[in-house]
This record gives sequence, structure tokens and C-alpha cells, in this order.
Amino acid sequence: MKDQWLDRWDNRYSAEAFAYGELPNNYLKEQLEKLEAGTILFPAEGEGRNAVFAATLGWEASAFDISSEGKNKALKLAERNNVTINYKVGELDTLGYSPQSFDAVALIYAHFPAEIKSAIHKGLDKYLRSGGIVIFEAFSKKHLEYIARDEKVGGPKDIDSLFSIDEVRSDFANYDFLELEEKEIDLNEGIYHNGKGSVIRFVARKR
Repeated sequence: MKDQWLDRWDNRYSAEAFAYGELPNNYLKEQLEKLEAGTILFPAEGEGRNAVFAATLGWEASAFDISSEGKNKALKLAERNNVTINYKVGELDTLGYSPQSFDAVALIYAHFPAEIKSAIHKGLDKYLRSGGIVIFEAFSKKHLEYIARDEKVGGPKDIDSLFSIDEVRSDFANYDFLELEEKEIDLNEGIYHNGKGSVIRFVARKR
């Protein structure tokens, strides 16, 4: 992965304040509270807010990111919440996860570089058991209009890093979608997600 991509996230996560806050994403919280706790993986988990929340519900939470600064913050947050999370630093294919070892995968604003995002989605599939759940929320391609009106809402500024419903259906072709929508939402997450934005959300079960 490009050094400038890593530098960007290390710089963002090295600040004292949590970039996206310490509370879980609202959609993730809503969905996890409906499920029986098991094993869950959080790709591109940054400072750990979502994995830590899952652990407080009794999930065995694993996470990864390319940023060691993100991991440092995540482990401190876990300690403050009296939980443990298994957090690895690196790219997915180097981390040694066992096939079909997770009951759920949570992709929350996991905006990978455009040239690899579909490959990562498809790569994650082998680590999720049959019948397992994917919970997903990320900015839609329409979100560029929202950034143009108010940059404080955050999110990638290149359309190829954003998502469409067609892309999601293609990347998760062997899943049954329990819900899937493009929606305008109000964000209030830390420093970098504030204001109205457009997202793709879904919950899907692996066949």
C-alpha cells in the first residue's frame, strides 16, 4: 500500500482526540444489538470505537488497520472500557486469519483505495462462515454533492472510492441482502464526520 496512504492515517490517528469519536457508529450499534454475540471482524478499524463497543456486548472482537497509531488508540480505548480486542496491523492477506472463523464482518466507513476495494471485499468472504452476517455503512457516490456543500461531513473526494448499490451487489454476489439502501443521514462522529451525508447501508447473510 502506498506510503502516503499510511502516512495520512498515522497522522490523523496520532492526534490526542479521536478522529471519529469514541462512541460506536449508530447503524452498527443498532444492528449488533439485534444479534447474538459471537466472533466479529472489523477491517480498517482505525481507533477502535466499533470493535470496543462490540466487545462490551460480549463479542469476541478482532480488528485490523494499516495504522499502528490507530491500534495504539484502540487498545487504550479498550482498556478504558474494561474489554479486550484482538487488533492486528497490516494488510488482510498478511494477517493469518483462519478461513470461516468469523460470525460477522463489520465494514464501517472502510473506504479502501479504489483499485483494491472490491478485491478486499471478496477476500474477506473466505473468513466469514456460511450463514454469517456482513454489516456495512459507507459513503455513496452521491456523497460528493454533500462534500461540495459542507466539507465537515468528511469522506473521500474521488468518486471511485465511494460506493453504489450495484457495486455492493457485485462485490457481495453470494449474499442474501436483509436490507440494502442508499440514504441521507446526519453524522456526528468525532472531528471528521459532521453534517448531512449520503451513505450505502446494508446487512447481508452469506449463503
